[in-house]
Amino acid sequence: MWPADSAKPAIYYFPDQNDGVSFTVAESDADFSHLSGNNGNREAVEFHHLAPQLSISDDKAEVVAIQITLFPKQGFCISVLTHHAFIDGKSKTMFERSWAYFCKQLIQMQQQNLNNSSILLPTELIPCFDRTLIKDRKGLDVVYANHWLAFQSDKRSLKLVSMPALKAHSSMVRKSFELTREDIKKLRDKVQGNEVLIRQAKELHLSSYVLTCAYVYVCLVKAMGVEGDATVMLRVAANCRSRLDPPLPVNYFGNCVISGHGTPAKASDVVDPENGIAFVADKLSDLVKGLKREVIEGSEEKILNLLKYVKEGGGQAPGRLLGVAGSNRFDVYGSDFGWGKPKRVEIILDRVGPVGSIYLVESRNGGGAVEVGVVLEKPQMEAFSSLFVNGLN
Repeated sequence: MWPADSAKPAIYYFPDQNDGVSFTVAESDADFSHLSGNNGNREAVEFHHLAPQLSISDDKAEVVAIQITLFPKQGFCISVLTHHAFIDGKSKTMFERSWAYFCKQLIQMQQQNLNNSSILLPTELIPCFDRTLIKDRKGLDVVYANHWLAFQSDKRSLKLVSMPALKAHSSMVRKSFELTREDIKKLRDKVQGNEVLIRQAKELHLSSYVLTCAYVYVCLVKAMGVEGDATVMLRVAANCRSRLDPPLPVNYFGNCVISGHGTPAKASDVVDPENGIAFVADKLSDLVKGLKREVIEGSEEKILNLLKYVKEGGGQAPGRLLGVAGSNRFDVYGSDFGWGKPKRVEIILDRVGPVGSIYLVESRNGGGAVEVGVVLEKPQMEAFSSLFVNGLN
């Protein structure tokens, strides 16, 4: 909630008023195999009826909503929608894995006729809610709130930023791709063998995350036809729990991610046939290495630059504001409710994120592979698919 007399929003819980989480049970006659498979394009709008809605107004917002959708004689879908101001991807995954853990333990205890009152979460899934652990010596909470007010033309609002250019319609499709461990090794070798970077003799941070983002960003910008001197904002998101001073526990539950960490680049450099992937990997490497220092350092300037870029229209021009949701380290396929791992994990971005957003999760098959989800218009998806596949050959 954001009371009129408060400089910043606050989290409220009213147990005496039956406060709780919206939980919807629905039924669908859609083709479960089609939605959970990966055989070609799937219409983006086909997924929207599977996701719940958060009730959000200017002064009040729900933070979590859950929907279970049954596909009779086929399967079911569990959808968890969260407000990012309250929960980041790591916390959301921790909640889902905790819920799954309890369900699996209950099933096993019922099968063995045991007392279910003794179920305890493993240590790594016990949430830490202590906000006092964050030492905000510069008062950035109020600074950020003031910048948000300025961005919203002094209107107090908890509503999410609207990105009209991304509103899903019938021409938008979803598709998942995969980079195997061998694919990622090829990309690493390609970047390390780049003559420009060799001459610079730089020490690069070439994680699977950086290499995947670099490759997908290049394919995305090319597919969207962005070129020349057009400015592209290359961004990375980072879990800040271990990067704060003092660091937070790994099981801290809340929003502790930096997503406005980016750097501008010319589209011509990004799509360069010889050096594009190495160029973007170098830029992203610098961003990640910069986070090894105190993550709060320069954060006010970063958020100002991002808000300015979005307000000037950069966030609504296709292929110009590139961002990543999810992570290949969340173990999203580890949420076993007692029936094995999920057949498919999808992150629904196409209603709230900027054009050019992608999501990453670890591959269901393991082995260090990465799944990449993309939502584009059909012609752009055809171009992206061709670039993605042929670029690895």
